[in-house]
Amino acid sequence: MVEILNTLFSEILVHRPHEPEWNDRDVFILSKGHAVLGYFAVLHRQGYFSAEKLATFQTNGSDLIAHPVKKEVLGIESSNGSLGQGLAYGMGMALGMRKRGQDRRVYVMLGDGECNEGSVWESAATAAELGLGNLTAIIDENGFRNDGPNTTYAGRVVLANVWRAFGWNVIEIDGHDHQVILNAFQNARHTTDTPTAIVARTVKGRGVDFMENNNDWHHNRITANVFERCLKVLDGCDLPKLDASGEPSV
Repeated sequence: MVEILNTLFSEILVHRPHEPEWNDRDVFILSKGHAVLGYFAVLHRQGYFSAEKLATFQTNGSDLIAHPVKKEVLGIESSNGSLGQGLAYGMGMALGMRKRGQDRRVYVMLGDGECNEGSVWESAATAAELGLGNLTAIIDENGFRNDGPNTTYAGRVVLANVWRAFGWNVIEIDGHDHQVILNAFQNARHTTDTPTAIVARTVKGRGVDFMENNNDWHHNRITANVFERCLKVLDGCDLPKLDASGEPSV
């Protein structure tokens, strides 16, 4: 989901990292809360908190734990852990914005495994009935869920078509192509009376060859040795080098 969030926060989302509770901001909700570390990295890079704060991840007393816990001053708009609740929460926010006449948008990221939750489809039906054009769902379709391949949406059942059947404007994309992602978000902003579902096909663990499409890494740990292996794999990629503060070095 890294390319998607970087594109959203850098080029689409209306927000002020140094004024995180600004009343006219757009809202992003990470419904697939177990992917929080990628979210935290993006929030740090956007200026919501320092590298030192990021380094407190999962330490005693930290605000940054294994799932999002709402803290608007850090850019975290909702608490999420139990899958299936983020879309309903975001739908309520989008409806409230419309009732107040606010020109604001809500973006909710879900996993394709999460779409096995019935509450997702209750929210999808209601959002379409209400015509919430200011609501965008981003579905990270990597083909896996906690216990293995996501066989619910395989073969004859196409996840994008399910969203279409619920009355959503559906855009299918390569979830790793920056320009394609950007175009999808821009198209969603021009949809005024129908919620949009961006179904992004992604590769789980993309960029680290021994992690790609390997569901063992859904819960695995990065030890010191594994960290060194990751750095060696990524060393050949065209990525910015960071200094000790976590910022790009010149």
